[in-house]
Amino acid sequence: MIKTLAVVGATGAVGQIVLEEIQQQNLQYGRLRLLASKRSAGKQVTVAGKSITVEALEPSALEGVDVVIASTPDEVAAEFVPWAVERGAIVVDESAFFRMDPKVPLVIPEVNPEAIHDHQGIIASPNCSTTQMVVALKPLYDAAGLKRVIVSTYQAVSGAGLAAQEELVKNTQLQLSGAAQQPSMFPYPIAFNLIPQIGSLKHEGFTSEEMKMVHETHKIMGDNTIQVNATCIRVPVLIGHSESIYCETAEPLSLERIRELFRNAPGVTLVDDLGAKRYPMPRDCANKPDVFVGRIRKDLNHPCGISFWCVSDNLRKGAATNAVQIGKLLSDKFANVPA
Repeated sequence: MIKTLAVVGATGAVGQIVLEEIQQQNLQYGRLRLLASKRSAGKQVTVAGKSITVEALEPSALEGVDVVIASTPDEVAAEFVPWAVERGAIVVDESAFFRMDPKVPLVIPEVNPEAIHDHQGIIASPNCSTTQMVVALKPLYDAAGLKRVIVSTYQAVSGAGLAAQEELVKNTQLQLSGAAQQPSMFPYPIAFNLIPQIGSLKHEGFTSEEMKMVHETHKIMGDNTIQVNATCIRVPVLIGHSESIYCETAEPLSLERIRELFRNAPGVTLVDDLGAKRYPMPRDCANKPDVFVGRIRKDLNHPCGISFWCVSDNLRKGAATNAVQIGKLLSDKFANVPA
């Protein structure tokens, strides 16, 4: 059990889901502290029937904390995470700031739980689009190796925050009424539209979001030989990222074996019956912790080619759920340490 657990960013959209996941996953702690910006300090938040006062995020608030689960922007993480580590806490960080630091493990509990043992006070949780893809690819990788991945993502506006969700609703209302739209969160109106850019321009015409999927996949899987090519698209969906994934394994797998691997994979739910019109969709997968897989096909021209469709709640498994799962791994680790 974790003696003192702190949730940083507790009043934010993902922070609120972290608090829900702590209860749903039954993460054991002795004391829970909620930390947020100064403007949120003093607010009362109810967790498991108990009202807790939110404290301002400052160095003194991290004294005596054993584990921190943090949902903050990169610039906030860069400042406060060293404060926590200096005071002996282990930080599970959902920001992108530390993900590619070679001293920081990047962890998905269904994929590389052993990596938590390599931490030096910080454990990073991956990007939402990477997380669901790698959870789905892991059983295929273990069974037959993985040579190549081509992924197109269809990412919900919630990946850009609560204000982006509000903009989608407002843009939709304006579009239906025929009024002009003034986007602020996105470069173009998002209602009834697709925007084929998420993040800034990076390498050779790829965006930062696309390159995250390349680099994070290599780090999580511990295999830089996997060829990853990503195209990331923002779509007018409130919650739930969808991905069209094509991969080539090192050894051929039968369609029956592929379905069996997905059916038995931890954290994966198989929804695959085209005749009955059953396949994962974001509206059905919202507020659920798993990665949903369907539309499985073998490449007609390549014996090792596999296509499938993958959907997951980006605020749950893509963020809060994964972080709390890491917290549970740490809790188990604490339980095995003699008092």
